[in-house]
Amino acid sequence: MTNDPSSERFEITRPVSVDDIDVMDHVNNIVYLRWVQEAATEHWLHSASAEEQQRLAWVVVRHEIDYTYSARRGDSVIIRTWVGTTVKNYFERHTEILRASDQRLLAKARTLWCPVDLRTGRPTRPGAEVVQRFSRSA
Repeated sequence: MTNDPSSERFEITRPVSVDDIDVMDHVNNIVYLRWVQEAATEHWLHSASAEEQQRLAWVVVRHEIDYTYSARRGDSVIIRTWVGTTVKNYFERHTEILRASDQRLLAKARTLWCPVDLRTGRPTRPGAEVVQRFSRSA
């Protein structure tokens, strides 16, 4: 990892549960999306101050996911996320989902998030510190 917090990777792990499996006997695509959102949320909770967490929430504007291999019953996955660039009020975030046993890339995602003021429920400018911590220069 570098000294630039915006370039750091944040990881969580999840076991594949029976409820994650679809009729094709592999993890359903919607589960990957849930994992992408869980990793972003946990990164925010881990890195944001208490004041920032009380003031801001994030909503998804766009998800792009590429699926490369299937996760299956009994697997454990690593969900790795990091921040990308920010344009206006759209904060880019990248995520990779890997099978823990062999580090094989299962899916990768790019998501655009928008900060929302929790008092008003409206999009807001999050402040310079949040921009610096949750985005990187283009």
